[in-house]
Amino acid sequence: MPLEGDRPEHENWLARIETALASASAEGGSSDFDLNQDGADASWKFRPAAVLVPIIPAPEGPKLVLTKRAAHLKHHPGQVSFPGGKVENSDDSIEDAALREAFEEIGLNRKHARLIGRLPCHKTVTGFEVHPVVAEISTSFASLSDPGEVEEVFQVPLEHVLNPANYFIEGRIWMGKQRRYYVVPYGPYYIWGATARMLRLLAETVGQAGHADHR
Repeated sequence: MPLEGDRPEHENWLARIETALASASAEGGSSDFDLNQDGADASWKFRPAAVLVPIIPAPEGPKLVLTKRAAHLKHHPGQVSFPGGKVENSDDSIEDAALREAFEEIGLNRKHARLIGRLPCHKTVTGFEVHPVVAEISTSFASLSDPGEVEEVFQVPLEHVLNPANYFIEGRIWMGKQRRYYVVPYGPYYIWGATARMLRLLAETVGQAGHADHR
């Protein structure tokens, strides 16, 4: 059996993430309210949604697959996001919803995805309870995006989004209020809002598991 140091870097990262997700508390989620003074009203009823967090091997290190939403969309045009959407009554589970959306948006066949685990949920200011499902994606996967929803499918080094030093806090006026949010830019891509917060949660979850291992 190979030693940990002899394993390919991709497998090391996946093992670390899988361990972190298995030990993560379901109560330790995130929200769009984290950096702001307001919070969700007790009367809010969040609608369930699911996103896929796809990780694909690469010779230079594993990559995260993200999408840039089409500019003509009514909601969040041009923003960087995970493939995902609302959970439908026809979906058997959160994982089923995430895989369905990934197939519809980027052409990811289920046979090319191995589910690793779930991050705690993220609540958005627009009323969704988003469940991020992390998966390892086969190198055989070739994206075939839906131009009605997705302008571009691109990859970011996993190491980049797992490094808390790459995150910044910015703000803007939204519906008459100043709102603060995380950003984790990469090259020409401006990753911000709920997507950046969920990636920050992934970085925090993996980091906390790593600290626990070294106690």
